[in-house]
Amino acid sequence: MTIAIDVHAAVAPSGRADRIGRGLAAFAALATVGAFADGIIRMTNAADDRLWVEAWRTITYAFFIGLFALLAARPRQAAGVWELALAGKTALVVFAVAVGDIPEARLAGMVDFALVVIVALAYVLSRGWQAWQPGTTDPTRRGTAVASRARTSPPGPGLQPPVPG
Repeated sequence: MTIAIDVHAAVAPSGRADRIGRGLAAFAALATVGAFADGIIRMTNAADDRLWVEAWRTITYAFFIGLFALLAARPRQAAGVWELALAGKTALVVFAVAVGDIPEARLAGMVDFALVVIVALAYVLSRGWQAWQPGTTDPTRRGTAVASRARTSPPGPGLQPPVPG
C-alpha cells in the first residue's frame, strides 16, 4: 500500500491566516445578523405594498448569514459558496453605483462594498479556492496522509485493492 502526501496540504494557509480568514467570515455573518434584525423591524412596519419586498430582503439576509457561517466553519470545503457570495455582493455594489443618488442604495452599497472587501480578504487568507481541488485541506487534518492514487483503508467486502503499476 502506497500513501502519498496530498500536494494541497503543503499549500494550506498558516494557522494564523486561517483563523483570521475564518474570523472575517464569522464577522460577515454577525454583521448580517444586524441587517436581519433591521429587516424584521422593517417588515413589521411595512405598508402592504412593501411587505413582500421587505420580507424577501429579510429572508435574503438570513440566507447570507448561513453562507458566511458555512464559510467560517469550512472555508476549504465549500466549493462555489465563496464565489457565489462574492458575486452576489459585488452585483449589489455595482447596482448601487449605477442608481447613484438613491439614499437607500448609497448606504446599502457602502455596506455591501465593505462586505465584499471582508469576504475577499477571508477568501484569500483561508485559501477558499482550494475547495475546488480534490483532497481539500482541513486544518484539523493538517499533516495527515491523504491517498493520492492508492487506498488508505482496506477495501470493502468483495473489493480488491488496486494493483500498483
